[in-house]
Amino acid sequence: MSFADATIARLPGPIRHFAERHHELIKFAIVGATTFVIDSSIFFALKLTVLEPKPVTAKVIAGIVAVIASYILNREWSFRDRGGRERHHEALLFFGVSGVGVVLAMAPLWFSSYVLDLRVPNVSLTIENLADFVSAYIIGNLLQMGFRFWAFRRWVFPDEFGRNPDMTLESTLTAGGMVEALEDQMVARETQRVVAPLRKPGSPPAA
Repeated sequence: MSFADATIARLPGPIRHFAERHHELIKFAIVGATTFVIDSSIFFALKLTVLEPKPVTAKVIAGIVAVIASYILNREWSFRDRGGRERHHEALLFFGVSGVGVVLAMAPLWFSSYVLDLRVPNVSLTIENLADFVSAYIIGNLLQMGFRFWAFRRWVFPDEFGRNPDMTLESTLTAGGMVEALEDQMVARETQRVVAPLRKPGSPPAA
């Protein structure tokens, strides 16, 4: 049992049932929160320094870094029991879908910056940063997260092919996961040793 499954099992009844039913969505949201921190940190670091006059460029760079982190976390955690495609095919689909997501996230920022013109000197620096945050990280992220969750389940990780969870990042990087993996290997070896033929070679099969 993974750490996430063990945590869900300890929740109160109604909450546990909801978490079990929507566990992929919950994990996807946690990954989204993590990449949100990565994205926003890089965006504002660039926007307030070397890319001050180019907020859209800063957002694209931040989005690309966040998408790479998102692929690793979603593949190895959020959708670890789904998929089964060849890695390069899966990655190509993931980044293609995420590219559409970046465009969706960037569209409200573009509208705020160049249509509404909420930029210095038309507005104060505080208003500009607030408008950028709301347009890029509230409206934009809601648009892209809804699209990406739907598209990931439909195209990138479409079916539950039963990928081995012992090979995922969550299980291999935790002590419990490594113990479970070793136990599974030992059980498999013992099973192969104790299985004996039910009849001697050359004897007729039982009626």
